[in-house]
Amino acid sequence: MVRFKQSGPRRQQVGSSSGVVGRSRQSGTASSSSRTPKEAPVRKKKRRMRPGEGALREIRRYQHTTDLLIRRLPFARLVREIQQGLTNRPYSWQASAILALQEASEAHLIGLFEDCNLCAIHGKRVTIMPKDMQLARRIRGQHRE
Repeated sequence: MVRFKQSGPRRQQVGSSSGVVGRSRQSGTASSSSRTPKEAPVRKKKRRMRPGEGALREIRRYQHTTDLLIRRLPFARLVREIQQGLTNRPYSWQASAILALQEASEAHLIGLFEDCNLCAIHGKRVTIMPKDMQLARRIRGQHRE
């Protein structure tokens, strides 16, 4: 006789005449389930990714999208904070102005990280380090102010 794995308690089907669904249980036989009702089912282990696999998936995901990478509200708060540090006069910002500023700043940062990556590759490394950022800014002609 072929045995099938029974998955959890079965519900009564609507419209069944007998009112009993599933196999009949006989107490004390080998066909009865060995699992107690309170015992939780064994969960399957989550498959672990190899090192670098998640990073490559993330790179592909961000290369396909055109949305902004920095959240809008924290960026707007940062812009307002910098503006208050420069002048004492209160300013009001249009949403389109902050959005344009965010687009430009993200494009600048992405270009800078691309140059940093090239500097790291030139140094026979795959990890970007602060010295790569400093070299990229120096070659670009952007000095500290």
